[in-house]
Amino acid sequence: MERSELQAWIDRYMWAWSTNDPADIGDLFTEDARYYTAPHRDPWVGRAGIASEWIGRKDEPGTWKFRYQVVGIDGDTGFVRGWTTYTDDPDYSNLWVIRLEEDGRCSEFTEWWMEVESDQAASSSP
Repeated sequence: MERSELQAWIDRYMWAWSTNDPADIGDLFTEDARYYTAPHRDPWVGRAGIASEWIGRKDEPGTWKFRYQVVGIDGDTGFVRGWTTYTDDPDYSNLWVIRLEEDGRCSEFTEWWMEVESDQAASSSP
């Protein structure tokens, strides 16, 4: 995987996040993809399953901002550090592990997130 391929996928992810359109969401993933939302939790499975779970927990457009930094790539897997800022909710630090297939779709997505404590929010990003 090239850095530009990973960045293109993240840009598409952010677009899907902003539209909450099941077609945009599903297009990100392979038919049998697995989306892990937390350690020791069963993943969301398949395009339709991922889109359904995503929509069930969607963030409304305009309520969040996301910045990211690609921290590494190993073969078909990319590692991304992110910062999510919400207008009315806590902010989060994120680590994403993204496995892309040759067609540019994700076959495995793992997100690790931690709530930023309010007194650290201003100093948590680079």
